[in-house]
Amino acid sequence: MEIGIIGSGMVGSTLAGHLTALGHKVKIANSRGPESLGEIADKTGATAVTVEQAAGVKDIIIVAVPPTALEKLPVAILAATKAIIVDAGNYYPSRDGENIDLERGLTDSEWTAKVLGHAVIKAFNNILSTSLASKSKPEGSPERIAISVAGDQEEHKQTVQALINEIGFDAIDGGLLSKSWRQQPGTPAYCQDLDKESLAAALQEADESKRAQYLEMADEAIRPFL
Repeated sequence: MEIGIIGSGMVGSTLAGHLTALGHKVKIANSRGPESLGEIADKTGATAVTVEQAAGVKDIIIVAVPPTALEKLPVAILAATKAIIVDAGNYYPSRDGENIDLERGLTDSEWTAKVLGHAVIKAFNNILSTSLASKSKPEGSPERIAISVAGDQEEHKQTVQALINEIGFDAIDGGLLSKSWRQQPGTPAYCQDLDKESLAAALQEADESKRAQYLEMADEAIRPFL
């Protein structure tokens, strides 16, 4: 497949390496331009491009940027694309500032879809970047880490789940995009390196009345590193 990755941090660059190793044609971009991506391109085999070029691929676009960067993306291109858009981001108030829509109840990815004007699939956000980089295992291996995939387009979810399996992780259906709060920061399913049975249980364990509490706890934990 032709896959564009917008964002060259740990998640974006790690996915670029995994996906090129599998034979996919990967284009990676960031806000600083392709000239800043030489080292990542050399390491991963991905092609360094502009954000507009990454947004123009035909199959899958993975958006791995903080919420504050979303509105700076080429929204017109992304809104019109026929590709699957995967949102891999997470919202942290200490880093990203106050977001009224999220505070009023939208999930991170519902807000992403609103900004981009395009449906999105939520994935790759509930695994540590270090685990994504080093803990992939062949299908059927014991204690294989699972990743939750949420969204409203069943066919798109299945495509992303298959891609996750290719990379070396189990994928489970996280439900509708409105339920993707269950895999957001601070929840029982977030960054715990769980197998698929344990991840499914953690998603069910999440208490909607504690959404603000989950976020506050996660935000407090990350604050010293910002």
